[in-house]
Amino acid sequence: MLLTLVIGHKNYSSWSLRPWLLLKHLGLEFREIVVPLYGEGFRGEIAKYSPAGRVPVLVDGDIHVWDSFAIAEHLAEKTGRGWPREVTARAQARSVSAEMHSGFSTLRSQCPMNVRARGRRVEQTPELKRDVARIDEIWRDCRQRFSHGGPWLLGDYSIADAMFAPVVTRFNTFGLEACAESRAYMQTVLADPPLEEWFHAAEAETFRNHATEAVGLLKTQA
Repeated sequence: MLLTLVIGHKNYSSWSLRPWLLLKHLGLEFREIVVPLYGEGFRGEIAKYSPAGRVPVLVDGDIHVWDSFAIAEHLAEKTGRGWPREVTARAQARSVSAEMHSGFSTLRSQCPMNVRARGRRVEQTPELKRDVARIDEIWRDCRQRFSHGGPWLLGDYSIADAMFAPVVTRFNTFGLEACAESRAYMQTVLADPPLEEWFHAAEAETFRNHATEAVGLLKTQA
């Protein structure tokens, strides 16, 4: 039975991007349903798929899985792929994925995902600097330890890369600082064909969320 992934606007929905990328990298066929995040009918539409009232949602036959991390785990169980095979790399991948899933609230709020935007800048508050420094540390540590296995965080592509892909777009949009190893990893992510496909679809979207679009714009001097 064909899988269905219910997602939000591709320009803005970081949570939707994660399982979409993982499905692409696992080579699984799926159809997507885009639910407008900011319209009046969102709650009624998403309630058809998820009791949590949020995207993304994976529909696998009679099974409905909501939350990006839960979807990733479901797909890993279904395919036997997604996590590194080597135990040390797998433990690292799970740890950094969980940290991403539950943390970095300042980065999320101050630097919302907006993949069409470039050259945005926001105030570098102490809280934001801590989030950025920790993410940079994760990327640097993973690449230093596991680069022998390939260009991704843990060598081969894994759930960890899907979890951090929206963060890479945020670093790219807002010009956040990163070390050389992290910048090289970002280039790997940004050159990923499935992510490029997502970017092209985001560019084609006509909807604009004015609150998000205003974040990081340079103010005109009076």
